Amino acid sequence: MSIALHIIRMPLASIAALALSGAAAAQTVAGPPPGAAPPPERHSLTIGIGGGIGPDYEGSNETSFQPGGVVQGQLDGFDFQVRGTNLYIDLLRDAPRARAALTFGPVVQVRLERTGRIRDPRVAALGDRKTAVELGAYAGVSQRGVLNRYDSVSAELAFLHDVAGAHGSFILTPSLSYSTPLSRRTFARAIVSADYVGEGYGRTYFDVTPAGAAASGLAPHAVNGGGFKSAGLTGLVVRDLGGDARQGLGLFALAGYKRLLGQYADSPVVKDAGNASQGFAVAGLTYSF
Repeated sequence: MSIALHIIRMPLASIAALALSGAAAAQTVAGPPPGAAPPPERHSLTIGIGGGIGPDYEGSNETSFQPGGVVQGQLDGFDFQVRGTNLYIDLLRDAPRARAALTFGPVVQVRLERTGRIRDPRVAALGDRKTAVELGAYAGVSQRGVLNRYDSVSAELAFLHDVAGAHGSFILTPSLSYSTPLSRRTFARAIVSADYVGEGYGRTYFDVTPAGAAASGLAPHAVNGGGFKSAGLTGLVVRDLGGDARQGLGLFALAGYKRLLGQYADSPVVKDAGNASQGFAVAGLTYSF
């Protein structure tokens, strides 16, 4: 099953998809407890509607409410997810009840970083950024039954590269997660992740050119080379509202914290006009059938 842990700056609709993947994981990660319903069929669909509070853009100290929706499904054992402006497809079919599993597949993402209205006048004076279209792939491995019969530990690596000329660079995201049921109806997941970006990404979103400094009043800043841009921790809880997590209504709540690092945190866009500490919270309703 795809864990889908690509936690970069994205619309909260996309972040909320982590909750949706958590809901699916609650159904199939280790199989149902004794006495529960039979294993799910190889076809399923989950639709989620929710929203939350998060930064307007990466490094911003302005927050706003952002509604959104997501879709996740499985067709004959193959997983797919539509997460706001992202599409993930797992090309490796799950083996029922296997303790170890591999994931691999393509990723398509549209990045809307600083493409809309920016409330801070200094950052707005730096100009809008182009919409990035990023293509890539992800791969991962998971082990079930680590600390209890139904939990799992998963590691994943995602790679994306902009093909639209917005930043012309790449994002590499390693992540590690632990998932476990807390009861027959409640599932929890903790995720640690980081982003390593190329120089083009850093210069596009964190540079302040001499012309930009004159227009905005921010100090000049130039990103030198690539590096680890951020690291973060996310927690998720999913609650089934019916008697079978494979169908019917559910609730999810997701909260996380990310810290910008090094020369990215030192950018005046963050240091003077924003904040290196980035938090978000998302909640919503899911329906599975």
